[in-house]
Amino acid sequence: MQPLLERLAAGDVLVADGAMGTMLQAEGLEPGQCPESFNLTRPQVLLEIARQYLEAGADIIQTNTFGGSPARLAMHQLADRTDGINRAAVRAVCDAVGDRAYVSGSCGPSGRILKPYGDTDPQDLYAGFRRQIECLIDAGVDCVCVETMVDLNEATLAVKAAKDASPSIPVLATMTFDATPRGFYTIMGVSVEAAAGGLADAGADVVGSNCGNGIERMVEIAGQFHEHSRLPLIIQSNAGLPQMQDGKPVYRETPEFMADRARALIEVGVSIIGGCCGTTPQHIRALRRMVDASGRR
Repeated sequence: MQPLLERLAAGDVLVADGAMGTMLQAEGLEPGQCPESFNLTRPQVLLEIARQYLEAGADIIQTNTFGGSPARLAMHQLADRTDGINRAAVRAVCDAVGDRAYVSGSCGPSGRILKPYGDTDPQDLYAGFRRQIECLIDAGVDCVCVETMVDLNEATLAVKAAKDASPSIPVLATMTFDATPRGFYTIMGVSVEAAAGGLADAGADVVGSNCGNGIERMVEIAGQFHEHSRLPLIIQSNAGLPQMQDGKPVYRETPEFMADRARALIEVGVSIIGGCCGTTPQHIRALRRMVDASGRR
């Protein structure tokens, strides 16, 4: 395939996949269970999820490694399985997609709070991200996606770890924002402008936002990123905000609604459009049709 960043530089709009957690829950992931444990015990589930997103038209498909850093895995007594967990996740996606889609190594928050507000040393966190990302790269990912970050310091540590592991690996970096009376900020007080600048300075090749918002608010966030960054943009919205029904979160935005509103992302200049919590292969299929109709594939 043509290198990812070359396609973005040429003006292509790519479709990323949708939720991993939503799909794993449908396959029996229990509350409190480590999602990455599936990598060791049920890899066929990961292969099938990747296959469904590929058939829906995704150009970029993620690995089940969002919580694959040693610090995050330690919460489930799995830190000693870091290498195997990350490698198994990449293998499952590669087996499903071959060379028909880009494989994105997911790297999410550690779940720890950095000093001086918490007890975690930045160098320890960097080392953990570096270990995870080296496994992902060695196993064959085409890019690394540092995602769902709320602390800019943690996000930049992960981005730097990726670029130190491989200066040539494309790094996508996204943060999660809440709507406040003052505008959009992460729960750690990071603005879109600060995120755009900080992620770029750390070495990210693509910046943007995922999770925390439905498509309409994500269009607003994308507009702000466009004001403050010249890098390619990535947006992966939830299928709305969850509403509890019978003790389970339900996401109300339909594939048709999301795809219709997502046209505005192309107008803003977003280069990668995908989904997060609550989205399914049906949402990605609708986004694929919308992007194809725009002539920007």
